[in-house]
Amino acid sequence: MRTRTYARSIAVTSAALIALTACGGGDDGDSGGGSGGGGDAASGEKQVNIYGTDGNMGNALGEDFTEQGALAGMKGTTPLTELGSDFTDRLLEVDPNLQDYNYAGETYDAVIVTALAAQAAGTNDANVFKEYVNGITAGGDKCEDFQACLDIINAGGNVDYDGISGPLAFTDAGEPAAASFGLLQFGEDNQLDSDATEFVIAGDEANATTNEGPAYAPAGTTGGPLVIGTLLPLTGNLAFLGPPEVAGAKLALNDINAAGGVLGQPVQLVEGDSGDASTDTATQTVDRLLQSGVNAIIGAASSGVSLTVIDAITGAGVLQFSPANTSDQFTTYNDNGLYFRTAPPDTLQARALADLIIADGNNTVGILALNDPYGTGLAENTKNNLVSAGLSEDDIVSITYDPQAANFDAEVQQMVDFNPDAIIVIGFEESSRILQGLNDQGIGPQR
Repeated sequence: MRTRTYARSIAVTSAALIALTACGGGDDGDSGGGSGGGGDAASGEKQVNIYGTDGNMGNALGEDFTEQGALAGMKGTTPLTELGSDFTDRLLEVDPNLQDYNYAGETYDAVIVTALAAQAAGTNDANVFKEYVNGITAGGDKCEDFQACLDIINAGGNVDYDGISGPLAFTDAGEPAAASFGLLQFGEDNQLDSDATEFVIAGDEANATTNEGPAYAPAGTTGGPLVIGTLLPLTGNLAFLGPPEVAGAKLALNDINAAGGVLGQPVQLVEGDSGDASTDTATQTVDRLLQSGVNAIIGAASSGVSLTVIDAITGAGVLQFSPANTSDQFTTYNDNGLYFRTAPPDTLQARALADLIIADGNNTVGILALNDPYGTGLAENTKNNLVSAGLSEDDIVSITYDPQAANFDAEVQQMVDFNPDAIIVIGFEESSRILQGLNDQGIGPQR
């Protein structure tokens, strides 16, 4: 489905993306009203275009629907580069039951960058090797796997790691300056149609850091073992992301240790479940990981979950590296310089999503977003970009919902009343109930 050849990603099709601006997100949006998109949804005279985002654009969503075509034509965006069969085949060796590969590359890269930073610094102390992380992704000599990068370090060179998820090119804030996004679409079988997938780039590598970090430790420096913990969703509303992320972490560990490990010792892995924001699972896991003496924690996937544990992790002098957090709150979060992510911030996804919606000719847009930092932030940034692309404030209705609610009838009815050209559903596993409600009202993706 993807390869690491980031350059193959096609240019954004609409000039609107170039003009879009990205603003901070976070409020709960409007609760109704708007000018509507014309046509009677119940009569079938108008097909409403449905869009999703990385929290629900996976084959796991289709498993909640038995009726043929229930999701047919639903489009959406997710951070995605083309993964080649070499990488996916190796992931399947780790976990033969994988159905999706969402964030597997980003997880793999997070582990590799962490290991390279520790080797470059000559220590497993995160308060030291944190200063090397951004520089591992920018400037220096290009390399695409741990062994090649280690060879550069041992030869006295400076590493610029281009990983599975593309040229990472971190900003000073420790996140990608540019990223590839997949434009995905569901087929009649309610599964993603890989033949319909396109790729776009959002952001600009010119915004990457110019600070390549301190001088590297002498080649061959040895030291205490690097211990990496995982805080990934084995349960909860993002559990469909757990298997590919866990497989990505384990594959990276295998590659690192096959090359001799870090600081002359094998890298150790301590696994843990993040659950979701409705449970205390992440807090308990973090406590256990810290007691285990981890130097870095890979995760969480959910922005809301990370916000509940980031202070505990970074306050303990441990590096946190998320493969899937996208909330723009982390860009300026006071994290003691210990938080990083391979996933791009939602300011970039919002630009790709808004461009897709404008390119499809939609003039009125409804947004249904779960009420958490991911949902409200992406909704607000998308709304701002749609306005920058030419829509008026009255053309957009943004509604937030409680993902734990018994039903979403009221929110669906507001969309029926607004009757827009397009509806964006920004959510997690509860998205299937919202989409079924939209289908029942004749304004869903069902063809």
